[in-house]
Amino acid sequence: MTDHIRTTHVGSLPRTPELLDANLKRANGEIEDERFFEILEKSVDDVVKRQIELGLDIINEGEYGHITSGAIDYGAWWNYTFTRLGGLTMTNEDRWDSAEIKRSSPGNIQLTSFVDRRDRVKFDAAYNDPDSGIFTGRAKVGNPKFTGPVTYIGQQEVDTDVKLLADALKNNNHTAGGFVAAISPGSAARLKNEFYETETELVYACADALHHEYKAITDAGLTVQIDAPDLAEAWDQINPEPTVEDYNEWLSIRIDAINRAVKGLPKEQTRLHICWGSWHGPHTTDVPFGDILATVLKAEVGGFTFEGASPRHAHEWRVWQEHKLPAGSLIYPGVISHSMNAVEHPRLVADRIIQFAEVVGPENVVASSDCGLGGRLHHQIAWAKLESLVEGARIASKELF
Repeated sequence: MTDHIRTTHVGSLPRTPELLDANLKRANGEIEDERFFEILEKSVDDVVKRQIELGLDIINEGEYGHITSGAIDYGAWWNYTFTRLGGLTMTNEDRWDSAEIKRSSPGNIQLTSFVDRRDRVKFDAAYNDPDSGIFTGRAKVGNPKFTGPVTYIGQQEVDTDVKLLADALKNNNHTAGGFVAAISPGSAARLKNEFYETETELVYACADALHHEYKAITDAGLTVQIDAPDLAEAWDQINPEPTVEDYNEWLSIRIDAINRAVKGLPKEQTRLHICWGSWHGPHTTDVPFGDILATVLKAEVGGFTFEGASPRHAHEWRVWQEHKLPAGSLIYPGVISHSMNAVEHPRLVADRIIQFAEVVGPENVVASSDCGLGGRLHHQIAWAKLESLVEGARIASKELF
């Protein structure tokens, strides 16, 4: 039985300039692997130590092992799989460049191009204004496509992720818990498909492949966090807006795939991350959490992490008054936001925690962030938000226990 509100975050933490530089040099063949991994190992040890010193309970390696093809870490949560899944062929096409417009019909959901998202269309002038203050683009990266059977070829990479975190936890005498993030089957399947006859076949194939990554993490005694923005974010990428019934049927396939991927793994070492996307934008076309929660809760995982601080979703703590948390599960509500520079006051953080705790019980709440902080906030602001998270949890703990 816990005697305080535990704290964690969603995964991505700001990379150091040294690590970003080493990552870029490695991509360009300008640094030996041995030297690169020396820098990576030291960076992971430092970021683990900093989390511990801050007072976070359940920590990770900052997703530093999710190596991208350049010095920008935005998008690493997805791009890292390009070298871990077999059956892919690299192209020069960036998903933001795709001009393919797809229209859905009743009972037939199709994801349209990223530039055709309903949020971007509605606020077209703002998205095309570099001074608007919202996310208007990112570094262009070539994306692969599925051209053969999906297999898992990233065993060495995931073993490195696990070892880096396990060694750093041991070096810093931290026993409260650690986690490693991994992409969801549905998110992995959002690349162009030129092999499988149906989208469902592709999603299930990704589930079977990613099971190996999830198992490597849990076998090491760590928790796997399944990053599944596809569960909520995809709603905005469907034109015209679908019915809630059609969308939940589409989601059910992705939840089934998650259950397929975690089969045989310890439930208490799994948690599912749901978010409405990482970009700084209006988000007025987001799907309400209450419309999809019943389907999401069918995921056979030990916890659910979700946005609870975003201005578009902070009010949705009320959904837990209407939906019962499955037995043996936890919630990891975001109580600090990744999409704004203002640092939340600890008292506000505490109030948010208490709202959730009064509905599901304080023993079932782990305070977290809305989404990853790396690549989206200046490192000083990101760490200040985490400090406020920890202090807010301390205030809430005094009042709840």
